[in-house]
Amino acid sequence: MNSLSKLPAPANPESWDSKEAWRVFGIMSEFVAATDRLNSIHPAVSIFGSARTKPDHPYYKLTEEIARQLSDAGFSVISGGGPGIMEAANKGAYYGKSPSIGLNIQLPHEQVSNHYQNISQTFQHFFARKVMFVKFASAYVVMPGGFGTLDELMEALTLVQTGKSRRIPIILVGSKFWGGMLDWIRNTLLEEQMIGAEDLDLVQLIDDPEAIVSAIFKHYESRGFGPSEAERERQLYL
Repeated sequence: MNSLSKLPAPANPESWDSKEAWRVFGIMSEFVAATDRLNSIHPAVSIFGSARTKPDHPYYKLTEEIARQLSDAGFSVISGGGPGIMEAANKGAYYGKSPSIGLNIQLPHEQVSNHYQNISQTFQHFFARKVMFVKFASAYVVMPGGFGTLDELMEALTLVQTGKSRRIPIILVGSKFWGGMLDWIRNTLLEEQMIGAEDLDLVQLIDDPEAIVSAIFKHYESRGFGPSEAERERQLYL
C-alpha cells in the first residue's frame, strides 16, 4: 500500500523552504507594480477570448470592433496581451481614443505579446494577473474561447455571486457559441438547485457592438463607474 512515508524526500528541503519564502515577495511585487501602473485607467472593460483565433476569423473582427467602440466611448480596454482575441481587443482599443492595456503572462511555452498595447504589464503568477482583471474592470466582455476563457468567466461569476466582488456587467458575445452552455446552466444547474434563479441575471448574451456599449452604460446610469468605499474594502479580499 502506498503511503506518504514512502515518498522520496526533497533533495534539499532547506533550499525549497527558502524558495517558497522568497516567492511571497515576488507575488507581493507583482501586486504592487501592477496596481501602481493600472490605478489611473478607470473606467475599463476586460475582454477575454481564445488565443487561437486568427485575424481573418469573424470573431477577431467582431472583437476588434467592440474594443474600438468601447475605446471611443471612453473605456480603457484590458486584455491578456497575447494573440488571437486578446490581440483583436488591444488592436481595436489602440486605434480608439482610450488606452489599450495588456496583462501578459509568462508561460512555459512563452506567450508572444501583441504590439497594440499602450500599457503592458507582465506577470509570472496567474492568480495575481486574474485579480487585476477583476479589480480594474467596470465590465467583462467574454468572446468565444477555451479553458482559459471559461476560467475567467466562471471566476467572475463566482466572485459576483458570492459578494466578493462588486456587481458588474458580464456580457457573453456569440449566441451560437454560448447558447448550449446557457441552456445547460438553466436546465441542469438551476433545475437541480445548484444555483438560484437570480444567478441567471448575472450574465447577458449580446452580439451587437453598439448594444454592448449601451448595456454597460445602462448598468451605471444610477451610479459612478468607480467602486464605492464599501466595494473597495470588499475587493481587498478577492
